[in-house]
Amino acid sequence: MSRAPNHEFQEWWNKQRERNHDLFSYSSDDDPSTSGNASGSGSFGNGVGGGGYGYHAVEIRGHSSDPTVEKSRARSARQIRFFCFLKLQQIASSFASLAGASVSVLRTANRRIVASPADSSSSRLYRIIRFFLILVIVLLGFELLAYYKGWHFRPPRPPHVGSKELLDWLGLVYAWWLDIRAKYLAPPLQSLANICIILFLIQSVDRLVLVLGCFWIKFRGIKPVANVEYGKEGLENGNAEEYPMVMVQIPMCNEKEVYQQSIAAVCILDWPREKMLVQILDDSDDLEVQQLIKAEVQKWQQRGVRIVYRHRLIRTGYKAGNLKSAMGCDYVKDYEFVAIFDADFQPAPDFLKKTIPYFKGNDDLALVQTRWAFVNKDENLLTRLQNINLSFHFEVEQQVNGVFINFFGFNGTAGVWRIKALEDCGGWLERTTVEDMDIAVRAHLCGWKFIYLNDVKCLCELPESYEAYKKQQHRWHSGPMQLFRLCFFDVIKSKVSVAKKANLIFLFFLLRKLILPFYSFTLFCIILPLTMFLPEAQLPAWVVCYVPGIMSILNILPAPRSFPFIVPYLLFENTMSVTKFNAMISGLFKFGSSYEWIVTKKLGRSSEADLVSYAEKETDPMLQSGNLQRSSSEPGIAELTKPVPNKTGKSRRNRLYRKELALAFILLTAAVRSLLSAQGIHFYFLLFQGVSFLVVGLDLIGEQVS
Repeated sequence: MSRAPNHEFQEWWNKQRERNHDLFSYSSDDDPSTSGNASGSGSFGNGVGGGGYGYHAVEIRGHSSDPTVEKSRARSARQIRFFCFLKLQQIASSFASLAGASVSVLRTANRRIVASPADSSSSRLYRIIRFFLILVIVLLGFELLAYYKGWHFRPPRPPHVGSKELLDWLGLVYAWWLDIRAKYLAPPLQSLANICIILFLIQSVDRLVLVLGCFWIKFRGIKPVANVEYGKEGLENGNAEEYPMVMVQIPMCNEKEVYQQSIAAVCILDWPREKMLVQILDDSDDLEVQQLIKAEVQKWQQRGVRIVYRHRLIRTGYKAGNLKSAMGCDYVKDYEFVAIFDADFQPAPDFLKKTIPYFKGNDDLALVQTRWAFVNKDENLLTRLQNINLSFHFEVEQQVNGVFINFFGFNGTAGVWRIKALEDCGGWLERTTVEDMDIAVRAHLCGWKFIYLNDVKCLCELPESYEAYKKQQHRWHSGPMQLFRLCFFDVIKSKVSVAKKANLIFLFFLLRKLILPFYSFTLFCIILPLTMFLPEAQLPAWVVCYVPGIMSILNILPAPRSFPFIVPYLLFENTMSVTKFNAMISGLFKFGSSYEWIVTKKLGRSSEADLVSYAEKETDPMLQSGNLQRSSSEPGIAELTKPVPNKTGKSRRNRLYRKELALAFILLTAAVRSLLSAQGIHFYFLLFQGVSFLVVGLDLIGEQVS
């Protein structure tokens, strides 16, 4: 079977013949297939007549001297030169644009870095981290050079006496470096690593015990039981005399975004009007905000709510000073309990009816603390990670400590205090920035007990920007160290049992407030990168990967919907260790930044419609139909459903954070070094942790401001 003719090849062959026609031509006009002799200049032959064979006489021409061809060639050369010139111009323009963009980025970065107030107070730590960064970059260059020379297979040794081996100066330096790091640097680093590993394991055991205690509470159904229930068994007939006198305090400072909804939520609490007084404790220094809050208070006064406005001219002691000033009023002696809410908290209408009953019959009960519920937990990645942390704190830590030892740290809001207990332990003090923890510790040392209600929730808002979250965490971790320094001897001298003293000192302060940020930063941000350059000191894979993974799973159990974020959570917790470590050192050694109080920025995300639906869902239907007169009427609920107007404030912008960026480059440099040692788990951990630091340092994790 014959193959079909290839027409495409035939067309290509004909074109090639036409193109080369002027290079190869026949010497005569005769047909090339004709047999015979051929003669002429440049011919070859000696034709053979009788055999029917003949040679084609072909003339091979030299270079053409046609002026048209020469002109075409000259034009082609000029076109090539012009084309190259254009390319060079484009390359130069690209380099100029790149240089301009780089300068612009550097200027913007410099403005962001200088504008960050947190960096000025932590310059000491930043200088140490910067020196560490320069050191690891130099070591990486040295190791790459050694790898290029093949010293990783056969490392050079320093010459000894009588040795005939000669090394160049670079090999001699590298040999001395190997000897120094093996004898003098690796042993202390390994000892420090072992200490941090032990602390890590102790803290992990503590967390495991807390989780097991939480499982036991769930399994046994252990809950605090109230001796009385308001609104039932005789009180539904309107006997307001059975209700105790309650004072509600809302301390605030320049809370323009949230003051309306918090005041409205408190004013519609389901409690007899004559038995409740609302104090708005305004420390605002903005005159416009002061006028707005005053107008809001007057509006609720006209509706019959017993609400007062207090403003301090001198803002001393921050929140503690504000609360202390309010408790000094003469009418406070007429009240038995005080409920405290921060400006972004909105309690449900039945909040007091669910908390006050636990005080009846428990004369040694000082505090009833409720759980926080977050209205913006799904706003961005930062709020999701915060929700994991705080869910574990309330579901596990607070609940277990409340059930088994009747003591935990007061969260500063969404709680009800017995006023007698506040007075018994000395009242609010201005000596630290964690006045809530301070008064809780002093009340515990005086023998008072606490109750935590996990099923009573109070709506609030999480900080959505990394800047606000970082300032909040700095205050939350520097304050406990201030308090530990101030009350250590008070704990030793107190009359409580030895077990309670040990719990306060070793668990409450040292393990959970000091050791946790210390080993997190030291082990994963300092020791681990150094072990890449000092391979004689090692961290086992279970320390780097397996145990942290198990602890992350335990932390995320109270928020099961957050399981997809378990890896970002683990990396982000290590990233936040630099802020917590810096805060812990500042509070322990009385650095100036430990006494800074910066109000956490709120954006007013709390939806009033969500608040009303939450209240309707959580409130007992029998209480909704009760005959007791509430502190506000239905227009109060209507006030909550009104849309909140857009409020303009100071312009915000994202920042760059120097410490986080420097640590990102340190970890990424160590990841490159780990490739030379083929350490798989360590490489991936360093790589992802370095990227996590980079994302946080560029302020890409929270709210993005254009």
